[in-house]
Amino acid sequence: MPCEGCMERDNRSTDATVEFLLLGFSELLCLRVLLFLIFLIVHLVTLAGNVMIFTAVIMEPSRSPMLFFLCQLSVIELCYILVIVPKALLSLIVVDGSTISFTGCAAQMHLFVALGGAECFLLVAMSYDRYIAVCQPLHYVAVMSEGFCLRLAVACCLGGFAVSLGLTVAVFCLPFCQSHHINHFFCDVPAVLHLACTQNYTPELPLLAACVLLLLLPFLLILTSYVCITAALLPVTSSVGRGKALSTCISHLAITLLHYGCATFMYVRPKSSYSPARDKMVSLVYTNITPLLYPLIYSLRNKEIRGVLMKMLRRKKIAQVN
Repeated sequence: MPCEGCMERDNRSTDATVEFLLLGFSELLCLRVLLFLIFLIVHLVTLAGNVMIFTAVIMEPSRSPMLFFLCQLSVIELCYILVIVPKALLSLIVVDGSTISFTGCAAQMHLFVALGGAECFLLVAMSYDRYIAVCQPLHYVAVMSEGFCLRLAVACCLGGFAVSLGLTVAVFCLPFCQSHHINHFFCDVPAVLHLACTQNYTPELPLLAACVLLLLLPFLLILTSYVCITAALLPVTSSVGRGKALSTCISHLAITLLHYGCATFMYVRPKSSYSPARDKMVSLVYTNITPLLYPLIYSLRNKEIRGVLMKMLRRKKIAQVN
């Protein structure tokens, strides 16, 4: 039910002229320069780490399915940086916040949710890869073929973009109040929903449906995969063999817990519990710290990626000597 003073939608003219103001961290005036430098350094390190993993995997002639999925994960994280970072850094430079058009805000939300959804589905594909490797090792090469992995990767991207498109359209079809100040550093779903002039929970239904499709179902599939892996490892008496099998899953488990933990805290809750200050801090972790940790986790815990990185460094040294 629209509230008093809501903006009526005129698709012929209104949407093209409406602008949102991203307040960012306008309340932290004294820390603006420090935050800008910290964010810039974090994103440059994240960019370098993901580019290094992507380059190393691309240069490897014989890529395993896990390396293929890691390459796609790095591409997703690189796209995250391009979607979120420019406006986030601009909000720290401009004193009164940075403006973003109605279309630009919708596009940023769509791409952010689509990339997050694709990552959720990709983590399911990676858990399935670990399930086949541990539970059906003799059939691993036949099942996880190059063509099948490519189809999985495409399905992950298409699934994320389809769910995101439906959610974005549902959110931006809502009537918004005259105050277009988004208390965030990007067009996140809860922050934009907070501006909607409605007095019921109907606008939250698309977000709830998206959470079920992008968070709950993928997490249940990942949980099922690891239950099967645990059941397969229970009869193994050798602690060395069991430890070797589990070591291939630790990095994936760590990233899964990081990704789903932050995403669940951010989106699986009613609109009434929305807190701008808390949400911005959690989003900082979700959009800055976790992408930084992903390359570190896989570089330190995954033997395949360490081997590929060492090969790349050796090639670089040989090229320099020559």
